[in-house]
Amino acid sequence: MTASRSARERKAAAEAGPLAKVKIEVDEQDQLVYKVSCTECVARGSKAWSAYRPGGDNGYLAAMDRWTFHLHEKHPDAEAPCLAYLAAAQQRLHERREQG
Repeated sequence: MTASRSARERKAAAEAGPLAKVKIEVDEQDQLVYKVSCTECVARGSKAWSAYRPGGDNGYLAAMDRWTFHLHEKHPDAEAPCLAYLAAAQQRLHERREQG
């Protein structure tokens, strides 16, 4: 059974930690779109830094990997459950770069 959008959003928010704002929306193709934004960092103008990834579970993983890298690089003293997966996220990035 597939988890509801709100359940997925709660899980992602818990994994992302207190610096994250997580929102999951549905796009035109009825795919989930994962948005993880930083409550402290600004990317352009007044927009918060964010990771935006469409897709099923791969979208979740891609968004969380990008968020984990952001936390590791910009907020090294931050604590979040997703940081436990930093090595795995780095490995996935390395594999993607080798394929490309």
